[in-house]
Amino acid sequence: MNEPAIELLPFWYFHLPNYVLAALMYTLIGRFILGMMVAPDWNNYIWRAFVTVTDPVVKVVRFITPNAIALPLVLVFGALWLMLLRVGFFLAMVSYGLAPITGQSG
Repeated sequence: MNEPAIELLPFWYFHLPNYVLAALMYTLIGRFILGMMVAPDWNNYIWRAFVTVTDPVVKVVRFITPNAIALPLVLVFGALWLMLLRVGFFLAMVSYGLAPITGQSG
């Protein structure tokens, strides 16, 4: 028989931050890819949304990285930092026993 799916609500403290970090990471990647095709001052609403959502992350990454690095590379570094943050968050939750457990069969 099929095992029941893990409910999300009891593990909101795990899923919510992980979801936000993943969304920011993929939005940075989307801005990087879209930025290769459009001008930086393009006035399209989708581009403005990408810029608005990712600018806080870019500012934090800019603080860490040298100013000599161009914006496209800062976007890549931002995605990598967020990926490392997600992995670190996951490992911390697992080490404290707070992550959802999957694949257990009786």
